[in-house]
Amino acid sequence: MLTYKIDEEISLRLFNEGDAEEFYNLTIDSKPYLKQWLGWLDYIESVEDSANNIKARLKGFVENGGYPKSFAIIYRGEIAGTIGFNDLNKANRIGVIGYWLGEKFQGKGIMSKAFKAVIDYGFKELELNRIEVKVAVENKKSRALPERFGFVREGEIRQAEWLYDHYVNHIIYGLLSDEWK
Repeated sequence: MLTYKIDEEISLRLFNEGDAEEFYNLTIDSKPYLKQWLGWLDYIESVEDSANNIKARLKGFVENGGYPKSFAIIYRGEIAGTIGFNDLNKANRIGVIGYWLGEKFQGKGIMSKAFKAVIDYGFKELELNRIEVKVAVENKKSRALPERFGFVREGEIRQAEWLYDHYVNHIIYGLLSDEWK
Protein backbone atom coordinates (compact mmCIF):
# COMPACT_ATOMS: atom_id res chain seq x y z
CA MET A 1 0.00 0.00 0.00
CA LEU A 2 2.29 2.76 -1.20
CA THR A 3 -0.60 4.91 -2.43
CA TYR A 4 -4.22 4.17 -1.66
CA LYS A 5 -6.90 6.16 -3.42
CA ILE A 6 -9.90 6.55 -1.13
CA ASP A 7 -12.01 8.67 -3.50
CA GLU A 8 -11.55 11.38 -6.13
CA GLU A 9 -10.23 13.88 -3.57
CA ILE A 10 -8.57 11.82 -0.83
CA SER A 11 -5.72 9.34 -0.83
CA LEU A 12 -3.11 7.98 1.54
CA ARG A 13 0.51 7.62 0.50
CA LEU A 14 3.96 7.18 1.93
CA PHE A 15 5.75 10.33 2.88
CA ASN A 16 8.87 11.05 0.87
CA GLU A 17 11.79 13.32 1.66
CA GLY A 18 10.49 15.90 -0.82
CA ASP A 19 7.46 16.41 1.44
CA ALA A 20 9.48 18.03 4.23
CA GLU A 21 8.75 21.68 3.41
CA GLU A 22 5.04 21.16 2.75
CA PHE A 23 4.65 19.03 5.89
CA TYR A 24 6.56 21.60 7.94
CA ASN A 25 4.36 24.45 6.66
CA LEU A 26 1.19 22.49 7.42
CA THR A 27 2.46 21.77 10.93
CA ILE A 28 3.44 25.38 11.64
CA ASP A 29 0.28 26.85 10.08
CA SER A 30 -1.83 24.55 12.28
CA LYS A 31 0.34 24.80 15.40
CA PRO A 32 -1.94 27.08 17.46
CA TYR A 33 -4.87 24.77 16.68
CA LEU A 34 -3.01 21.49 17.21
CA LYS A 35 -1.04 22.52 20.28
CA GLN A 36 -4.03 21.92 22.52
CA TRP A 37 -3.64 18.15 21.95
CA LEU A 38 -0.17 17.42 20.55
CA GLY A 39 2.77 17.70 22.93
CA TRP A 40 5.61 17.54 20.40
CA LEU A 41 4.94 20.67 18.37
CA ASP A 42 7.57 22.82 20.06
CA TYR A 43 10.21 20.38 18.81
CA ILE A 44 9.40 21.25 15.18
CA GLU A 45 11.44 24.38 14.54
CA SER A 46 12.65 23.92 10.97
CA VAL A 47 12.09 22.12 7.68
CA GLU A 48 14.98 19.90 8.73
CA ASP A 49 12.98 18.76 11.78
CA SER A 50 10.14 17.70 9.47
CA ALA A 51 12.65 16.01 7.16
CA ASN A 52 14.01 14.01 10.10
CA ASN A 53 10.47 13.01 11.05
CA ILE A 54 9.87 11.78 7.50
CA LYS A 55 13.17 9.85 7.50
CA ALA A 56 12.10 8.10 10.70
CA ARG A 57 8.77 7.20 9.09
CA LEU A 58 10.57 5.75 6.07
CA LYS A 59 12.86 3.76 8.34
CA GLY A 60 9.75 2.32 10.00
CA PHE A 61 8.55 1.22 6.56
CA VAL A 62 11.73 -0.80 6.05
CA GLU A 63 11.69 -2.20 9.59
CA ASN A 64 8.09 -3.32 9.10
CA GLY A 65 9.00 -5.56 6.16
CA GLY A 66 7.83 -3.15 3.46
CA TYR A 67 4.48 -2.41 5.07
CA PRO A 68 4.02 1.29 5.84
CA LYS A 69 3.19 2.29 9.39
CA SER A 70 2.19 5.87 8.60
CA PHE A 71 0.81 7.88 5.73
CA ALA A 72 0.42 11.36 4.42
CA ILE A 73 -3.26 12.19 3.99
CA ILE A 74 -3.57 13.82 0.58
CA TYR A 75 -6.56 16.04 -0.14
CA ARG A 76 -6.87 17.54 -3.62
CA GLY A 77 -3.13 17.14 -4.14
CA GLU A 78 -2.05 18.71 -0.83
CA ILE A 79 -0.81 17.11 2.37
CA ALA A 80 -3.72 17.58 4.78
CA GLY A 81 -2.39 15.63 7.74
CA THR A 82 -1.09 12.25 8.78
CA ILE A 83 -2.41 8.95 10.07
CA GLY A 84 -0.88 5.63 10.90
CA PHE A 85 0.27 3.23 13.54
CA ASN A 86 2.33 4.95 16.22
CA ASP A 87 3.06 1.53 17.64
CA LEU A 88 2.89 -1.98 16.18
CA ASN A 89 3.26 -4.98 18.45
CA LYS A 90 3.81 -7.85 16.02
CA ALA A 91 3.96 -10.55 18.69
CA ASN A 92 0.48 -9.70 19.97
CA ARG A 93 -0.80 -8.32 16.62
CA ILE A 94 -1.81 -4.95 18.13
CA GLY A 95 -1.60 -1.57 16.44
CA VAL A 96 -2.12 1.86 18.00
CA ILE A 97 -3.45 4.48 15.59
CA GLY A 98 -2.46 8.14 15.78
CA TYR A 99 -3.69 10.95 13.54
CA TRP A 100 -3.95 14.68 13.02
CA LEU A 101 -5.35 16.94 10.35
CA GLY A 102 -4.34 20.50 9.51
CA GLU A 103 -6.80 23.14 10.67
CA LYS A 104 -7.85 24.29 7.19
CA PHE A 105 -8.80 20.70 6.28
CA GLN A 106 -11.21 20.17 9.19
CA GLY A 107 -14.91 19.50 8.63
CA LYS A 108 -14.65 17.90 5.17
CA GLY A 109 -14.92 14.22 6.17
CA ILE A 110 -11.26 13.66 5.28
CA MET A 111 -10.19 12.06 8.55
CA SER A 112 -13.20 9.76 8.73
CA LYS A 113 -12.35 8.29 5.34
CA ALA A 114 -8.64 8.03 6.17
CA PHE A 115 -9.40 6.43 9.54
CA LYS A 116 -11.60 3.76 7.95
CA ALA A 117 -8.94 3.01 5.33
CA VAL A 118 -6.24 2.57 8.00
CA ILE A 119 -8.46 0.25 10.04
CA ASP A 120 -9.05 -1.86 6.92
CA TYR A 121 -5.31 -1.86 6.20
CA GLY A 122 -4.47 -2.85 9.78
CA PHE A 123 -6.83 -5.80 9.87
CA LYS A 124 -6.43 -7.01 6.28
CA GLU A 125 -2.83 -6.24 5.29
CA LEU A 126 -1.06 -6.20 8.65
CA GLU A 127 -3.29 -9.00 10.00
CA LEU A 128 -3.74 -7.26 13.32
CA ASN A 129 -6.05 -8.75 15.89
CA ARG A 130 -6.57 -5.52 17.80
CA ILE A 131 -6.41 -1.82 17.04
CA GLU A 132 -6.26 0.79 19.78
CA VAL A 133 -6.72 4.54 19.91
CA LYS A 134 -5.55 6.60 22.88
CA VAL A 135 -6.95 10.11 23.04
CA ALA A 136 -7.20 12.92 25.58
CA VAL A 137 -10.49 12.91 27.46
CA GLU A 138 -11.36 16.48 26.45
CA ASN A 139 -10.43 16.00 22.77
CA LYS A 140 -13.99 15.43 21.62
CA LYS A 141 -13.23 15.64 17.88
CA SER A 142 -10.59 12.93 18.05
CA ARG A 143 -12.74 10.80 20.36
CA ALA A 144 -15.60 10.93 17.86
CA LEU A 145 -13.67 8.83 15.33
CA PRO A 146 -13.21 5.61 17.29
CA GLU A 147 -16.70 5.99 18.74
CA ARG A 148 -18.20 6.36 15.25
CA PHE A 149 -16.36 3.28 13.98
CA GLY A 150 -17.43 0.90 16.74
CA PHE A 151 -14.40 0.98 19.03
CA VAL A 152 -15.14 0.06 22.64
CA ARG A 153 -14.18 2.52 25.35
CA GLU A 154 -12.06 0.32 27.58
CA GLY A 155 -10.86 2.70 30.24
CA GLU A 156 -9.19 5.92 31.24
CA ILE A 157 -5.49 6.34 31.84
CA ARG A 158 -4.78 9.03 34.41
CA GLN A 159 -2.14 11.66 33.61
CA ALA A 160 -1.17 9.80 30.44
CA GLU A 161 0.46 12.70 28.63
CA TRP A 162 2.28 15.92 29.48
CA LEU A 163 1.04 18.82 27.34
CA TYR A 164 3.42 21.74 27.90
CA ASP A 165 2.23 22.76 31.36
CA HIS A 166 -0.23 20.10 32.52
CA TYR A 167 -1.10 16.42 32.32
CA VAL A 168 -4.13 15.10 30.46
CA ASN A 169 -5.95 11.84 30.96
CA HIS A 170 -6.43 9.52 28.00
CA ILE A 171 -9.30 7.30 27.07
CA ILE A 172 -8.28 4.02 25.48
CA TYR A 173 -10.48 2.56 22.78
CA GLY A 174 -10.12 -0.91 21.31
CA LEU A 175 -11.49 -2.77 18.30
CA LEU A 176 -10.94 -6.46 17.56
CA SER A 177 -10.63 -7.86 14.06
CA ASP A 178 -13.75 -10.01 14.44
CA GLU A 179 -15.73 -6.89 15.41
CA TRP A 180 -14.78 -5.08 12.18
CA LYS A 181 -17.05 -5.57 9.22
